[in-house]
Amino acid sequence: MANSPRISIITPTYNAARYLEQTMASVAAQEYPALEYIVVDGGSTDATLDMVRDRPELVTRWISEPDKGISDAFNKGISMATGEIVGIINSDDYYHPGALAVVARAACEHPEADVFYGDALYERFDGSGVFRFRPDPNVGHNIERRMPICHPATFVRLTAYQRYGVFDLRYRLAMDYELLFRMFRAGARFQYVNQVLSHFRYGQPGRADGLREVKDIAIANGVPAFVAWIRYGEALIKERIRLLLARSAA
Repeated sequence: MANSPRISIITPTYNAARYLEQTMASVAAQEYPALEYIVVDGGSTDATLDMVRDRPELVTRWISEPDKGISDAFNKGISMATGEIVGIINSDDYYHPGALAVVARAACEHPEADVFYGDALYERFDGSGVFRFRPDPNVGHNIERRMPICHPATFVRLTAYQRYGVFDLRYRLAMDYELLFRMFRAGARFQYVNQVLSHFRYGQPGRADGLREVKDIAIANGVPAFVAWIRYGEALIKERIRLLLARSAA
């Protein structure tokens, strides 16, 4: 692509050897001409760092040191990024073929946009089932209720991070929701891309804690407390029903 905008991809890792090779391979397979790939490791003791060192042609910069959680790792990567567009792909997720070219085209066609987001293929960690997540093209429809888009399928201009801020270290599970809600409330412009951009593994424990953070974030961004608490209760009930159904099907 002529005049391809530089894209910085950040992968936070910690003892991530099980899935990291697939993540890194998906970045390499993009064959994007203006790519910066940054790995931020939290001090792994498994084979993670060996895998990073083995790909000097791919990994532009990497660090390995203790951090204050994944939000801190995200922020370290953003502070090192020099690309016009920044994407974050966790070490257990991976990009869909051609994703970066799609995002670059959208960035060129929509210079007014700050955030670009698309579809994702959700895959359970246990390998049982895949479904396509299609976010609402209008982020504002649901952002007060829940995370309306998929973070691995989201790309943000570096200037937007500089204008609106980075991840809040107080949140350990819903930090992406807090960031995007804050950006939206401050006037950031979101652009939907109607294509699959990433593959997202789900099914780990801790969802109830994440729902609690979503409730706190909504209140902090102006949603009336009683409304946020009602929605939190509804979400907890749905989550418990989901877990019961999953256990009965096992």
